[in-house]
Amino acid sequence: MVYFMFVMMIGLILGLMAVASNPSPYYAALGLVMAAGMGCGLMVGYGGSFLSLVLFLIYLGGMLVVFVYTAALAAEPYPETWGDWSVLLYVGIYLMSVIFVGKYFMVNWYDMNWVGVEEISGLDMVRGDFGGVALLYSCGGWMLLLGGWVLLLALFVVLELTRGLSWGALRVVN
Repeated sequence: MVYFMFVMMIGLILGLMAVASNPSPYYAALGLVMAAGMGCGLMVGYGGSFLSLVLFLIYLGGMLVVFVYTAALAAEPYPETWGDWSVLLYVGIYLMSVIFVGKYFMVNWYDMNWVGVEEISGLDMVRGDFGGVALLYSCGGWMLLLGGWVLLLALFVVLELTRGLSWGALRVVN
């Protein structure tokens, strides 16, 4: 379990570095999805499986809208990739800063608790996040439906804005 959590933390840091170091929206969106997946994997490791699933699905819906919008507005014929020198320079700077900050804060790293919630109390029959499922669908059900409706509406608005050259708000004016 410790190795799983360590890999998830390294993947989260690498995903966030991919977002911060790349100016192209295509690769930055891929890094953002990777960071979201690793962050939800960390939540699963610490006992929040249902919450991480709901957050990941909602986050991917929002990312779809943002990615379509940025890809339509910043369409580059040759986007900068992760292998370009300018991007590698930023990755090196971010990696060194993460190492220095980690070295400063992780003096006694072996004293930290790396086990999940279920391993601490051995007699629990129900996971900790399943108690929130009933509250999500009873008290928060209307907010869940409203959030889904807003994401669907935002998707249609972005698709209408970026429909083509002769349609929508983004067209060539002669």
